Amino acid sequence: MSRYWLFKSEPDAYSFEQLRIDGSTPWSGVRNFQARNNMMEMQTGDLGLFYHSSIPVPAAVGIVKVVRTAYPDFTAFERGGEYYDPRSTPEKPMWMMVDVAYVEPLAYPVTLARMRDEPRLVGMALLKRGQRLSVQPLTPQEWKIVRELGTREA
Repeated sequence: MSRYWLFKSEPDAYSFEQLRIDGSTPWSGVRNFQARNNMMEMQTGDLGLFYHSSIPVPAAVGIVKVVRTAYPDFTAFERGGEYYDPRSTPEKPMWMMVDVAYVEPLAYPVTLARMRDEPRLVGMALLKRGQRLSVQPLTPQEWKIVRELGTREA
């Protein structure tokens, strides 16, 4: 059974448009244990929302698919790199990543404000105070609602 996820990225770091060009990408650089654990639960074929964060109007903008299950995040081993972590070694990796592939854009971006205004999304992890995970689960119902909102203009 497929599961659903939300993948956050700042568009100036890695955008949905860049994913369209690349086709697929490793979802590397995640340095939160819960987000890592979420990725370790992912299965090939799981679907996700690509969410642009840390911009004036944050929004879910497209659909991605998990195409490779969790494996060691090599960026943790790159001395001097932005995501280097000396505690993580190739023999005992602490951080994991998955590969995601571009599927399609949403017809209309679903903004954070629009999600907050949708009563059916009241329990969504993204909308909870203090929820800053870059990778988080979505329920099948949340997935369906956001997909529905993405088919029409606000």
